[in-house]
Parts: sequence; C-alpha cells; structure tokens
Amino acid sequence: MTPIIHATSPAEFLTVVPRLLGFVPQRSVVLVPFRRGRSRGAMRLDLPPDDDRADEIAATMIGLVCRVPEADGCAIVVYGDTDAPARTLVEGIERRAEACGVLIVEALWVAGRRWGSYARSDSGSVPTADDLPPGIEDVAAPEANQYAGADLLTLDASRSTAVEAACEALDAAIRALVLADADHPTTDPARIDPRAFAAACLLDDLPAFVERLLGSDAAALDPFEIAAAAWALGRPSLRDIALICWVDGIDAGDEAAQAQACWEDGAEYPSEIAMRLWGEGPRPSPERLGRALLLARHIASAVPASRRPGPLAVAAWFSWALGRSTHADLFAQQATAIEPEHGLAEIVRSFVGAGHLPDWAFRLDEPEQ
Repeated sequence: MTPIIHATSPAEFLTVVPRLLGFVPQRSVVLVPFRRGRSRGAMRLDLPPDDDRADEIAATMIGLVCRVPEADGCAIVVYGDTDAPARTLVEGIERRAEACGVLIVEALWVAGRRWGSYARSDSGSVPTADDLPPGIEDVAAPEANQYAGADLLTLDASRSTAVEAACEALDAAIRALVLADADHPTTDPARIDPRAFAAACLLDDLPAFVERLLGSDAAALDPFEIAAAAWALGRPSLRDIALICWVDGIDAGDEAAQAQACWEDGAEYPSEIAMRLWGEGPRPSPERLGRALLLARHIASAVPASRRPGPLAVAAWFSWALGRSTHADLFAQQATAIEPEHGLAEIVRSFVGAGHLPDWAFRLDEPEQ
C-alpha cells in the first residue's frame, strides 16, 4: 500500500519530491501532477541550458501533465545551481497551465540545500532528517541522482571469462547445427562443449526460456544461459518475442512467436503486438518490467562488448517502459556507441528525444494482468 504523506509547507513538500521520483534530481524540472489535492506521481525533465525555446518546452511539459487522467493541478520544482533558475521557463509553464485549466499548486526552486518560491518571498533550507512530515519515514530516502543505475554492472573477471567462452561455444554449436541441417560437412561436434548444444536447444522454445530467466536470480545464471539470452536479444525477430513475453507473460510470448513465424511466411504482422512495443495497451506489471530491466542489464554486463548492443537496447526499452527516459537514453547511447545503427536503440532514442512515453506511464491504475 502506498503511504499517504501530508506535506503542510513548501519545505516539507520538497522532502517528498525525491521520494516520488526515487532519486535526487540534479539540473532538472520536476512536475508533480495533482488530482483533487492528491499527487499523482512525478515527472522529471532536463533543465534547458537557456530560454531560447522556453515557450515550446513549457507547452510540452504541460502537455505531459494533461495526459495524466483527471489532473487538475501541478507543482513545479526546478533544481539548478542558482537561486530561482529558469524563471522564464517557469512563467511559460504557468501561462500554459492557466490556458489548459491546470492550477499551479506551487512553483519552487532548489539550489543545493536552499529553496525558494517563484511566486512569494518564501525561502529557507531544505529540511533535514530531523524535520520531516509525518508518514515519510515509511518511504526510503534516495541518495543517488537520476543517472545512477544506467551503467553496466561490475562483475567478477572469472564470470566474464566464462560467459565469453560460452558465447563462442554457442556460436560454434549453432553453426554446426545449421550446417548439419543443410547436409554440409561441419566441425567435429565432439570438439564443441556439449553444454553449448544444450543452450542452443533452449532457443527452440524461446518464450519458455525467457520466462524462466525472468523468475531467476540474474547473478546466478549459468554462463551458457546468458550466452543464449544474449544471442536471442541480438536478433530482432527473437528479441521482440522476448520483449513481449517479459511484458505480458508466456502466453503473449507464444502469440508473438507464432506471429513472427507467420510474418516470415508472408502474413501481416499483428498490429496489436506491434503497438504494444510502442507503449500502447493495458499497463504491464511494473514488477515484471523491473525484473526484465535488471536481467537485460546483467546480460549486457556479462557478455563481451561486441555482443552488448542487443541487451543494452532491451535495457533501454524497459527503462523507457518504466517511464525512466534518462536511463533509457543512456542505455541506448551505450548500444549505439558499439553499433551506431542499432534499430531498437535508435527507436528508443527517438522516443526520448520527442518526449514520447508509453501511454501506460500516465495511468496509475493497477496492471491489467
């Protein structure tokens, strides 16, 4: 159950904002939509470097607020390096909000430990742990900024070596199987680690394989399981099946696998599956999305750099699906740094650049699963 925190002053409200976001913002504009006096989450956007596009950016920001169902109010908090930063932008947001019938509940700024109001002379120091509103102690105070968690994990060198060897053996096993099916001479399979052939067989029922991975401890996965997962995530047709499975479950994964097979035979790809990847439809389980993100991040961290673009792009997509556009862009950038024209990574970057979020990010209803 989500705890209810009653903030009775701007200073107390500022202690709540990082807890709504899950991190401490830096150089950011945070919008907190309200519905009938109760907050409906929070949205963070980068603080623009200047006022050149203030009106355009303000319109985009209020447009995001208006996508929250029944939102009738909004608080603005700007985190910068100086007192009252981006005043022109804040004024633009206020004008746009008035035009859309959205009440600006508060317009505040934070610079270091100081805070102030754009509308009043109120100012002071952000409260410490000894002066917090009732109920807030039930929500952990974040310490990291918005960039934390969007990097690769540091793994033991022996694990990385084992995964690299598993990736090479899996490649050899798959080549041997393909050539054997084509009645061509092939490498003596006795010289290929038999575990690689077992890993290749996992790909025969991809939805079952990736669903099992989702319920596993990523740090405890066998190197050959990681190799097989990375192989699948590096191939768009298999990657999309895994994505759908991790979003909606094994039955949806089976449907995506069938749709992919039919498409390869000339049938039209189902629009409802394609639109799911664009963020449409019922809100998925945030817990499933979070586990998929952690899994993709671990796979990307464990495999050699040349095999990372696929899992990195998947980590970018799941970050985006969770409404974490900053992380999504950082993961996608890492993917395109290795493979500049990686399709999924470029799509995620275009989503972030356009301010496009999945439709379900604006709905706080329970997942329809």
